[in-house]
Amino acid sequence: MKFRPLHDRVLVCRIEQEEKTAGGIIIPDTAKEKPMEGEVIAIGSGTRSEDGKVTPLDVKAGDRILFGKWSGTEIKLDGKDYLVMKESDIMGIIA
Repeated sequence: MKFRPLHDRVLVCRIEQEEKTAGGIIIPDTAKEKPMEGEVIAIGSGTRSEDGKVTPLDVKAGDRILFGKWSGTEIKLDGKDYLVMKESDIMGIIA
């Protein structure tokens, strides 16, 4: 894959949720919600301030993150679905 996000953009791969509940009930595809957890695949160089300084992003490739349900723009690269979003759309890093 040859894709590099620009500035404060982040390329994220959604992490699919379990298909069963803790009680063993299987959730059909029509009832599933979009996962709000993902893994950072690639990041941009950072934000540029008015004086020209580049501030690096807080996330890095490989981080597991939590983001809003409707955050980002869905894209398809090499037959796989990804999201491109701004760093500000990320709610936090899962440790």
